Amino acid sequence: MFLKIAYKSLIDRKTSVVMTLLALIVSISVLISVEHIRVQTKESFASTVSGADLIIGARTGSLNLLLYSVFRVGAPTNNISWSTYEDISASDEIKWSIPLSLGDSHKGYRVLGTNQDYFRYFSYGAKHPLIFADGREFSDAFEVVLGSAVARELGYSPGSEILLSHGISSADFNLHKGSPFTVTGVLEPTGTPVDQTVHVSLQGLKAIHNSAQYTGDPESITAFMVALKSRIGVFSLQRTVNNYKAEPVMAILPGVALSELWQMMGILEQTLRFIGVLVLLSALLGLSAMLLSSVRERRHEIQLLRMAGASPFYLFLLSELEVLLITLAGLCASLLFVWLAFALGQGYLAGAFGINISADIFTLNTLVLSLIVVGSALLTGALPALAMYIRARRP
Repeated sequence: MFLKIAYKSLIDRKTSVVMTLLALIVSISVLISVEHIRVQTKESFASTVSGADLIIGARTGSLNLLLYSVFRVGAPTNNISWSTYEDISASDEIKWSIPLSLGDSHKGYRVLGTNQDYFRYFSYGAKHPLIFADGREFSDAFEVVLGSAVARELGYSPGSEILLSHGISSADFNLHKGSPFTVTGVLEPTGTPVDQTVHVSLQGLKAIHNSAQYTGDPESITAFMVALKSRIGVFSLQRTVNNYKAEPVMAILPGVALSELWQMMGILEQTLRFIGVLVLLSALLGLSAMLLSSVRERRHEIQLLRMAGASPFYLFLLSELEVLLITLAGLCASLLFVWLAFALGQGYLAGAFGINISADIFTLNTLVLSLIVVGSALLTGALPALAMYIRARRP
């Protein structure tokens, strides 16, 4: 009976209720989306190199080394010699190592020089290996493997021929015209920078810069990833690398470097949260204002309920129930909308930005946010409920 009265009362004011409900849906959707993207972005970054214990490169800032060698952004770092790579990789503590060489591009996409160990050992997320959607890995100096976003955006497939450019630019001003590469494979989407990377062999990079010689090992590389046989020795190896005498190199722990990034991004995170809260607060105040303005219009309804034996506290609870019904309807609609948006846009976000945003928004974090929204709505709805209570007490 109590619920039925509240429902019919809302139906009688359906125009203002619908407008308030739409404002709530937008505000709650913004709040949940911002928080979900924030959490998922952190997880996506953290999962990019799930199998690597250390990243070793020329001595620079740890964050700069991580961003450039793994995420392909930021200022280029100095190279390290191939002999240094071989010397450190020969350590008995190291299980595997993957050399990385950057500096060239293709139509704005980064070119990564590496070897077959990249496809054998590199993993992302929950230790997911790289899988070929089509074709195979490169086996010749002039063969190339494309990330899923590169192949999709540029329309390439195995058998296509491409030219690489020196430097990082979407314009083809510095093409290596005498050295076309043949696409041999396309990787499955990973939601990491791998999707936006052109993979070639180290010998291929050597060939485009020195066409007379493309056999043998390169002179230098940008950095390399290593995994240890036992993680107990991570700090010991890091200390050994940082004290390496032959060349100024450094070893970083990806997780520690990422924590530095999140500290730097803390202000932006708080700003996004603040904006989401403001949007929600404005919608809740709109809900409160709508109910307050309706108290005067409901004088006849209040009188009828009082004549039927309803107490002022009953009317207070009735107003709060109306707030709860509107909020729950807005919350359910928002969750459905956000889930659909991420489910449909997941592939686009992974391909365009290299960020894997899961469509699974029904997490503990979302539950906490939902409870906060409901609690805030009941709190702001107490004012119109109190106004109805006071009016009901009047003779």
